[in-house]
Amino acid sequence: MSEEFKIEIINPEKSFYVNESITEAVVPAFEGEMGILKDHISIISFLKPGIIKVITKSAEEKFYVEDGILEFKDNTLSILTSAIMDLKNIDKSILSENLKNAENDLKNTEINDQNRFLISQKIEVLKSIN
Repeated sequence: MSEEFKIEIINPEKSFYVNESITEAVVPAFEGEMGILKDHISIISFLKPGIIKVITKSAEEKFYVEDGILEFKDNTLSILTSAIMDLKNIDKSILSENLKNAENDLKNTEINDQNRFLISQKIEVLKSIN
């Protein structure tokens, strides 16, 4: 019996990544890092800035995501996001620019606690990638 399921990652420009041979996915959900295997219960959750790990029998791929919504249903993991980057092809200058912008955003005294948390999370993840 196959232990594989399908993943679809979609951003505004295109279908970013599709693979029907996933054995595990780890996503940065608001509730914390969430591991998903075949036959996981149906779930809908929001994503926070972090790393999506997609694992197949032969490889592991990692993507940086800033936000989004995930749904797991009928052994298909769908992720909708406005910003995603493949870590194996990441442009360090874009990474540095995103980090600088996030650090500047954090200096704004008028942002609410939720936005402060998300920006802090973004900074932490971008530093870990860099």
